[in-house]
Amino acid sequence: MAEAGLGQTIGPAVALMSAAVIAVPLFRRLGLGSVLGYFAAGVMVGPSMLGLFTDTQSILHFSELGVVMFLFVIGLELRPQKLWALRSQIFGLGLVQVALAIGALALTAMLLFGMSPSAAFVAGAGFVLSSTAVIMSVLQDRGDISSEEGQKSVAILLFEDLMIVPLLAVVAFLSPSSHEQAGLMDGFLALAALLLLLGVARWGLNPFFALLARARTREVLTAGALLVVLGAALLMDLVGLSMAMGAFLAGVMLSSSSYRYQIESDVEPFRGLLMGLFFLAVGMSLDLSVVAVEWPFLMSMLAAFTIAKGIVVYAVARLFRNSSYQALHRTSMFIQGGEFAFVLYTAAAKGGVIDARENALFATVVILSMGITPLFTIAADRLLRTQASMRDVDVARALKGRVLIIGFGRFGQIASQALLAKRIDLSVIDNNPDRIRDAGRYGFKVFFGDGLRLDTLRHSGAGSADAIMICIDDPKAALQIVELAQHEFPQARLMVRSYDRRHAVDLIRAGVDFQIRETVESAYQMGAEGLRALGYTAAEVQEISADIRRRDEERLSEQVQGDAMSGRDRLLLHPAPEPLIPH
Repeated sequence: MAEAGLGQTIGPAVALMSAAVIAVPLFRRLGLGSVLGYFAAGVMVGPSMLGLFTDTQSILHFSELGVVMFLFVIGLELRPQKLWALRSQIFGLGLVQVALAIGALALTAMLLFGMSPSAAFVAGAGFVLSSTAVIMSVLQDRGDISSEEGQKSVAILLFEDLMIVPLLAVVAFLSPSSHEQAGLMDGFLALAALLLLLGVARWGLNPFFALLARARTREVLTAGALLVVLGAALLMDLVGLSMAMGAFLAGVMLSSSSYRYQIESDVEPFRGLLMGLFFLAVGMSLDLSVVAVEWPFLMSMLAAFTIAKGIVVYAVARLFRNSSYQALHRTSMFIQGGEFAFVLYTAAAKGGVIDARENALFATVVILSMGITPLFTIAADRLLRTQASMRDVDVARALKGRVLIIGFGRFGQIASQALLAKRIDLSVIDNNPDRIRDAGRYGFKVFFGDGLRLDTLRHSGAGSADAIMICIDDPKAALQIVELAQHEFPQARLMVRSYDRRHAVDLIRAGVDFQIRETVESAYQMGAEGLRALGYTAAEVQEISADIRRRDEERLSEQVQGDAMSGRDRLLLHPAPEPLIPH
């Protein structure tokens, strides 16, 4: 009987993991992102399709721990001083966006769908609370969490998390059975819990982890990290606040701790698994029967709410002096509702502010909006990159410099320094608008241009340049630019960044004047420093380094000439100075 019970428990778990490991890689391969893959897997195994899981609300509540741990890790990246520096964005930008969006959504619900003022307010307020999980995942995939724009998004999300408290108080006030005194008492309890959490985090956590570290047992430290995260979340939940906000504050207070990196590495595996489970649970919660019966209303409300909220988010971003490019990017992320909407709608249904049908419809609209957000962000990334390239940056026209640099990433920036030191006139082009703006902030004038286009090369001064430095990280594109330049601009010496050994061979065969593998010099230096650290003399290090470089050049020459010698025989004669698999 015990074995049968265990099988009944493991079976659904295996099905859930199978759906995730199939759907997520497939959706990422299709360019749709992992979040949408989790949603699709959840719909597949949920009650609406295969029916492997029925109690989706319990799974959703448990999986919210993924969001909790995500916010804890984000908190570890924000020191209190940095968070204090964000106060104007949290209570300025966040407040304006939330207030205007609630007004716009409530007005939309009343005018277009004939809802009562109280129901319209609840519907709009829930949709305003954007999904922390979805937006943070998008920012993480882009690598934008630590950027200026990413910090603004984090500030807005923090304010929205804080807003769950007053919004629940308003819902309680709107309830026919509300008690104002009880709401006031809840406010005092919430404030007391916040002060308690901040006090424990400030004066108790460092001694606590120091005590655990003395045990010299890693699993104890891991358990301590989980205890801090879950304890902070539980305290906030007990007083009606956001669990994620409690974990975030605990993370912020630990951001200056000497145990920060160990704690982060201990929590990271749990965060990833639970975040995936959260997205799966949201997909399971989608009731396709409700969609089938009410689809005209649902699609209309989804379209109206996303448009109304999108207009507000864009207008507020522009009001706070963001570029149109940044405003549209933020809009593509914030047009959905989020996980805290379920909490607000459930409280409103229990209080009699909305009925069961409205609760189901509002929740379904939020789930659908979370599902389509990854599609919006992908479309925005592709559409806005082209638009921003032409609107927000200067396009290369009639440039003239002794050296033309194509690509101004980390490689091109370093390569340009020696030339700039000698005050040599440079023409620099890149096809990444974000990189162009970043360079402009530091005083570098970089123009938008696609080096694969002959007209762009001419406008960029390739016809009069003494040298063309191709510093892009796309091997195929680099070879195409080489071919164009050799045919149209023979006066210019070609210097190319090669991606790996195979690319270097192709470039040498193409007849470029100079090529260098992007990591080879730094790897040589690292190896030489390793020898010095082991006590070898400077003469020995120089001799070995020269020998390695000589053998590398010989081996490259053999490959360029198409030496028929087998790979094994060549390695015996010339031991490889770099990995056998081309990097």
